[in-house]
Amino acid sequence: MQIRRAQEKDMEGINRLLYQVLTVHHNGRPDLFKGDAKKYTDQELAELIRDDTRPIFVGAEEDRVLGYAFCVFQQHKEDNILTDIKTLYIDDLCVEESCRGQHIGRQLYEYVLDFARRQGCYNVTLNVWACNPAAQKFYESCGLVPQKIGMEKIL
Repeated sequence: MQIRRAQEKDMEGINRLLYQVLTVHHNGRPDLFKGDAKKYTDQELAELIRDDTRPIFVGAEEDRVLGYAFCVFQQHKEDNILTDIKTLYIDDLCVEESCRGQHIGRQLYEYVLDFARRQGCYNVTLNVWACNPAAQKFYESCGLVPQKIGMEKIL
């Protein structure tokens, strides 16, 4: 498997995986996530692929996308209370359902860490939904620890 920046030719594979992620989230929280929806239009996805401030990496064998990591650079310059550290936020990481357990997610995550280091980032962050305990367990096994906790009260 090769890990590289996503290209427009990867859009079909990325969309397939985006749907798999949406299904997990919809099944866990149908009150928040629509079923059978598309996260990005093709135009939006193509723009993201070209955006250097929001790099997308894919793990691929030949032209088949096995996993992806959507990332976003974040920095709070001249903020009143936050330091101006440079962060690479993992907005979404997914591995093809049929390929899970083959360490593809770990390889993608390690690639993102190396990329963040090369870009001078202080840290890598992400959010994980409480309705996705498998993802929580995976991220903990990668050494991530809670930075903050989001809470809610449904009315």
